[in-house]
Amino acid sequence: MRKPRDFDSELKTLADKAKQLKERQVRQFGELVVATGADALDADQLAGALLEAVATKDDATKEGWRERGAAFFRPARRSAARGPQSRARSAPPDASGSLPFGRTDRAS
Repeated sequence: MRKPRDFDSELKTLADKAKQLKERQVRQFGELVVATGADALDADQLAGALLEAVATKDDATKEGWRERGAAFFRPARRSAARGPQSRARSAPPDASGSLPFGRTDRAS
């Protein structure tokens, strides 16, 4: 005879995992805001800029943003372009030691 499944505990485990993923996403967005220097903007300005970005329909503009974003995550260019201040403004890795935004390299 098979052991009956405990659906309640499975659902709770899935809900806990979803909560952890959401918290990680929020933390990474915060780290991105700090790493880009957007934390210097007040909340209204930042929200307005993000709303404008979401509302933009121009593909060329979006492609330009995508290219700048991709360049931002390339370690060699980012550290050379931002200079020695980049470390002071960067967020430290979380307690698990992982890097934000899915990066696995540890550039100096």
